[in-house]
Amino acid sequence: MNRASLDKRPDEVATMFDDVAPKYDVVNDVLSMGQTRRWRKVVVEAMEVSKGQRVLDLAAGTGTSSEPYADAGIDVVACDFSLGMLKVGKRRRPDINFIAGDATNLPFADNTFDATTISFGLRNVNEPKKALQEMLRVTKPGGRLVIAEFSQPVVPLWRTMYTEYLMRALPAIAVKVASNPDAYVYLAESIRAWPDQDHLAAWLQDAGWENVTYRNLTGGIVAVHRAFKAADTTPDGAAAAIAAHKGPVAKLRRNITR
Repeated sequence: MNRASLDKRPDEVATMFDDVAPKYDVVNDVLSMGQTRRWRKVVVEAMEVSKGQRVLDLAAGTGTSSEPYADAGIDVVACDFSLGMLKVGKRRRPDINFIAGDATNLPFADNTFDATTISFGLRNVNEPKKALQEMLRVTKPGGRLVIAEFSQPVVPLWRTMYTEYLMRALPAIAVKVASNPDAYVYLAESIRAWPDQDHLAAWLQDAGWENVTYRNLTGGIVAVHRAFKAADTTPDGAAAAIAAHKGPVAKLRRNITR
């Protein structure tokens, strides 16, 4: 079991998200001090999808992250392992296609989606590396993947202050506004245990994604990674793509923004 799972079984994590589903989006806005919406906007821009294309939104929860695509007339599938989250989302947005699914064993055929995305959910997957391979499988040749995930602040002092907030202030705030405060203690611990930007970039390369880049947001609190699936998906082509993108992560392009 990886560090981010923190000894919780997948069904336990799903139950935890079921419990917090009714207030999940509101609590996230409070705990992120309103930054969540900005982060999600960056993800949508990085996806570069248009009407007529099909998008897979993993760890979609209540569908907040799927709404911009649906509103733009893009065919989006909101997939999550928490039935509680999906039920809340379906009541609010019956026009969005919500599907229950495990990121490590997606219920979709090969080469189904023009683009795949997952926001703030990869660290809660029991086998994230396997999930990255599944995302590659269901994405069309030449398609893209965009991941938004909490990461490691790039300035040491800011990193220390952020860690203190995670482990002290965040649980205290959650007690006042969340239906299941213990869930937010778990989430804070999972953020602290999650690998940094370069390690996630390396995982993407190892899974077979190419042209891996990332952009830091809010000083590195969040990193948005983007990668592409090789156009040649024959066995020889796929093997060549993996071999060609195992170079030093230090050579990856980084875009550091506020």
